[in-house]
Amino acid sequence: MSEAVELSTVNDEIPELARVETQMAMLAASIRASTRSTAAVIDPALEPFGLALLRVLARQGESHASAVADVLAVDRSMISRQAKLLCSLGLVETSVDPSDGRARFLALTPLAEEKLAEVRRNRTALVHRRLGRWTAAELDQLATLLERLNEPD
Repeated sequence: MSEAVELSTVNDEIPELARVETQMAMLAASIRASTRSTAAVIDPALEPFGLALLRVLARQGESHASAVADVLAVDRSMISRQAKLLCSLGLVETSVDPSDGRARFLALTPLAEEKLAEVRRNRTALVHRRLGRWTAAELDQLATLLERLNEPD
């Protein structure tokens, strides 16, 4: 195994690290653009944050607004505002928690489930197009490095 790059000072330019930073910035910009266009496919009025909220509900199922706020690391008021928009677009339904009349459950509507499934099919096609020519070993290496990058400090 090779030696780890030593980061002695912030001002030192390490070419390999600079290259990684550049590629990560390009990937992040691509993800932001993809998120914007994906949200617009679902509904032109849908904001990227609304798409993130829909994806949380798709993963978790019906959830308290406060639980969604925790997952997205935002204030509950942001969820409340976004939920109103999503309800007006026919993408989310709300219901009162019978055990706490102040709390609300959020759930996807069938329309939202259908739209998200369509988006997943299209996104999967893009990922497969870009990575389909990679070998299994390359894909495994990429997954391993991404897992390592995503490990907590």
